[in-house]
Amino acid sequence: MGNPFLHFKSVTPIEMAHLNQLTAGLSEEKLRNFVSVYGSKRRESDLVLLISCIGLVGVAGIQRFLVGQIGMGILYFFTGGLCLVGTILDIVNHKQLADEYNIQMANESLQLV
Repeated sequence: MGNPFLHFKSVTPIEMAHLNQLTAGLSEEKLRNFVSVYGSKRRESDLVLLISCIGLVGVAGIQRFLVGQIGMGILYFFTGGLCLVGTILDIVNHKQLADEYNIQMANESLQLV
């Protein structure tokens, strides 16, 4: 079957290593189910970057809502992205935000299969 995670767009090495470690003992059928469930939940780092850039000129904090950090999203919304400093940091760290979210979703997806 090869590595099914190569089909995901913008997979980082950290995410790939975690996925390979997490699914090492799965049967082929469970791996297929995991890929299906996880693929529907994961967020691409490019999308997080785009949404973060929109926070500079539009509504701040959407990127935090996108990665499941509701409290931080509300805080960013009411403080203008913490006076734009938080939004700029999120633009710089967009891959880390996506990795943290995707690792959490991978762990949740494994429990569903």
